[in-house]
Amino acid sequence: MAPEMNDGETHPGRRPAPPAAADAPAETEPATAPAEQPGPGADAGAEEPGVDAGVEALPVPEADADADAGTPPAPGAEEPDEADGPDAADGEDPDAKTPSLPGSHAGPGTTPAPDAPGVDPRVAAVRRVGAAGRRWRAVQLGACAALLAVAMTAGAVAVGALRDGRGRAVATSAAVSPGLLTGGNLDAGVTSLQAHLRTQPRDFGSWATLGLAYVEQARTQGDPSRYPQARKAFDTSLALRADNDQALAGLAALAAARHDFRGALADADRALEQNPYNERALCSRVDALVELGRYDEASEAAGTADARRPGIPVFTRYAYVHELRGDVTTARRVLTQALDAATGPGDIAYVATQLGQLAWNQGDYPTALAHYARALAADDGYLPALEGRARAQAASGRREEAVKGLEAVVARYPLPGPLVALGELYEARGAAGDAARARDQYALVDAWTALARANGVDVDLDTALAAADHGDRAAALRAARAEWARRHTVHTADALAWALHVDGRDTEALGYARQATATGYRNAGSLYHLGMIERATGHTADARAHLTSALELNPGFSPLGARTARSALTALTAPPAQTTPRMTEGGR
Repeated sequence: MAPEMNDGETHPGRRPAPPAAADAPAETEPATAPAEQPGPGADAGAEEPGVDAGVEALPVPEADADADAGTPPAPGAEEPDEADGPDAADGEDPDAKTPSLPGSHAGPGTTPAPDAPGVDPRVAAVRRVGAAGRRWRAVQLGACAALLAVAMTAGAVAVGALRDGRGRAVATSAAVSPGLLTGGNLDAGVTSLQAHLRTQPRDFGSWATLGLAYVEQARTQGDPSRYPQARKAFDTSLALRADNDQALAGLAALAAARHDFRGALADADRALEQNPYNERALCSRVDALVELGRYDEASEAAGTADARRPGIPVFTRYAYVHELRGDVTTARRVLTQALDAATGPGDIAYVATQLGQLAWNQGDYPTALAHYARALAADDGYLPALEGRARAQAASGRREEAVKGLEAVVARYPLPGPLVALGELYEARGAAGDAARARDQYALVDAWTALARANGVDVDLDTALAAADHGDRAAALRAARAEWARRHTVHTADALAWALHVDGRDTEALGYARQATATGYRNAGSLYHLGMIERATGHTADARAHLTSALELNPGFSPLGARTARSALTALTAPPAQTTPRMTEGGR
């Protein structure tokens, strides 16, 4: 599915990110290995020390001369001390130098307070919101950390010696499975991986897994400061072994999370050159082609991925490609089959949420709520399901439940999508203090945007969509034009059309609004935008048809947008007002 949703995509109908694809190391994964199906990176609560700290310079162990000849160490690499070989008696080197871990805790006082000097107050606001909501899960995650530590120890015994006498780069990802990081214990998994890498710094597979975990943390916790840390972990992995497809596929996932889809495509192709069956690379390739608007190629890539590594991560992307073409029936069938095949709580929560989103997009709120209920039965803290349920409740007229649900979501997940949705619910409710509450949500969108940009995320689409309705219209148009210059998709066309409309440039907007629906993609928000632009340009019959379609498809697509659409449609269908001619002297 499209990766943008997890980074704050505000456009209705977009997909949350798919579950992480757990890829075994290339040297241990047969070409015909069955697809692994880990669950999605559910929210994980305990704050990790150092989350707000700057990323340390990352010294990298010298690359294995046999495996990586000609590959220079990363900047800042430490030359290993020749006297520090592994202990002959126990196989461990108590004095071995280890790479500095991105985000690891170096001691008291290394983590600045959110309001410390030098910390952007907007960034601090986002972090305070997310951190406060995550603390309640700390006790649960403590138990998860203990279990993961046991799993790692047992795996290490099964794999055998982790380092040989020559200090080679090794892969021990069988001991630290990426799948362990996606079942609700993400922060605990990161902590355990960091501890593992302090003692086994040449484990390139675990460095790649740590990078993927940081990407997931950024997505699920709304903190893009993890992205630079992820990059350093991948660079360390590649310095240890330049051709390892795990790290290359991780770079593709990181680029997609930062909305650098051309980079994601290039990195995915590099990974697939090393291992054509790397599930994450296959999925990232589909994501990148979708987000670049190359839908025919995305469909072909989804077919290739399905042939090589059939499984839930691939099935969900295959479904989304069909939905973008208006083939909702096939999308629903594929997702239903995926849900029937799902066994783990993470997979069940993820796929059930996708089915809920599909039903919500079609205005079938009872079915959507049933799917969200199944997702939450599998994982009661799965944030995309909690957000989807709140949206479906709002559309069903259960406004107070929706407000409470979204308040809980943004307390832990302060991203543009839920923030805008909650702000609009406040505006629609109109109770005392709601206008100020709505403004607070929109201000947090600006704060998240600043944080994301500071960490290399392209947020122009998010900015355009949020600012067009709730912020600086000129900024919205600049952002939308910049995003369109990078990629042509139904979503960027819709965003540019709406930004042009609110800026009063309806004639220019019309062509983009029509492109947004040209693939057959059925989304009430896009139809609403098209209808309003057609109304403004005098295409009355078309405007009436598209506004009617939007409200028939999903009458609760937006608390404010649906209300405006109904008012506009009423004005369009009302008979012309009869005015009494003014009598003149001569007409008496």
